[in-house]
Amino acid sequence: MQITETLSEGLKRELKVVIGAQELDARLRAKLEEVKDKVRINGFRPGKVPLEHIRKVYGRSMMAEVLQQAVEETSQKALTGRDEKPAFQPSISFPKEEAVLENVMDRGSDLEFTMSFEVLPKIELAELKGLTVEKPVATVGEDEINRAMMRLREGNQLYEAKDGPAEEGDQVTLDFVGRIDGEAFEGGSAQDAQVVIGRKMFIPGFEEGLVGAKAGDKREITASFPERYQAKHLAGKTAMFETTVKEVAAPRLPQADDAFATSLGLESLDKLKEVIRDQISRDFNTASRMKAKRSLLDALDKAHSFELPPSLVESEFEQIWGEVKRHLEQTKKAFSDEGTSEEKAREEYRALAERRVRLGLVLSEIGTRNNVQVTDQEVQRAIMERARSYPGQERKVIEFYKTNPGAMLELRAPIFEDKVVDFALELVKIEEKPVSAEELFRPDEDDMPEHVHGPDCDHDHDHDHHHHHDDGHHHHHDHDHGEAKGK
Repeated sequence: MQITETLSEGLKRELKVVIGAQELDARLRAKLEEVKDKVRINGFRPGKVPLEHIRKVYGRSMMAEVLQQAVEETSQKALTGRDEKPAFQPSISFPKEEAVLENVMDRGSDLEFTMSFEVLPKIELAELKGLTVEKPVATVGEDEINRAMMRLREGNQLYEAKDGPAEEGDQVTLDFVGRIDGEAFEGGSAQDAQVVIGRKMFIPGFEEGLVGAKAGDKREITASFPERYQAKHLAGKTAMFETTVKEVAAPRLPQADDAFATSLGLESLDKLKEVIRDQISRDFNTASRMKAKRSLLDALDKAHSFELPPSLVESEFEQIWGEVKRHLEQTKKAFSDEGTSEEKAREEYRALAERRVRLGLVLSEIGTRNNVQVTDQEVQRAIMERARSYPGQERKVIEFYKTNPGAMLELRAPIFEDKVVDFALELVKIEEKPVSAEELFRPDEDDMPEHVHGPDCDHDHDHDHHHHHDDGHHHHHDHDHGEAKGK
């Protein structure tokens, strides 16, 4: 095998690889030797077919396999020992692709091909201890605890029987029998059913039909099943319900006292407040950490400048642009509706793509140099958390990750990113900035959803799965930023 570098321009590289005809013939003969005892050809006893006859019958198909294997092996060898790593898997091209097999088999030619790729840039990392990161922090006050307590009380509403007519928000206890075309249907009857008027838990028309009813009333209510109702035999049909109202109860907030705390499984109101304070503190700390992460990414972006692999930038841009176009289609908007033009938007999103790639490479380098690794236990925890998000399908989710290495890499990537960020935040200078709770959870003007995952350098820059980091810049979407907006 002969390797000649034919292009070295910036981050672009081309290598010309030549595999001699003799080596190819030797590879083919070795393959023929492997199968000679297994080949069955009429007129010959098993194991007695002459090698040249096998070559005549199967030579071309076997040589095609030989060429494919030779290209795969030698292209990997061509990269071995080079003091640089491809940003993407190299592309392979042949001088006359349609005649490769004919040239080798019929003309005894050498196999020539060209490897084209871009390499990852050499990165001079800025000194982390020299960077300053702003971290907004908020104190958990009584107002936050009281608001959380109110939400908790509202979520555990009590109901007291009343004599008056049922109103919006009241709970009605009733028996009912539903009929379609005079025939009772399965699932259309119930005893002591409880309906809260206005929650829209029943089909359209049912809750509305209970407004004004009192205990002891009998009513006929007409309600219709939606066209897309899950039970196909009921979808779109109108039913008549014969109802008997047993009780009408008005909502009442439970008192914030020890009895309320006990109903939630805690021993006292003070303990409940302590639990609420701890939860709010965790929420505040998470929001502070994400704001600090944003500040860290800004600082890292500002501190580094190097040539970016064009293919990585283009790939990132296409992913972002696809999201932008899908958003506009879903909202039936145009760029002009959001105060910009397609040309200007392209410029901004390309700048975002460049920033993501730059930060991806920088965080990857920080993680690699400092031996930041993702453990199997951390990945397993992430898989279990993901599985719990799909009740009843946990086993399928776990099996999916076990059998899809690419999906497993995608799962490792955000874990790696978080570990690198945590590592960096330990070294940079943190300037804490006291803020209100409202300011802590207020999104930045250009926030967008995080969808960038860090490169998983736990396995030495896997080139086929090189990921990049998002920083949050996005100017035209109204999406929630899950990590910056908070509650």
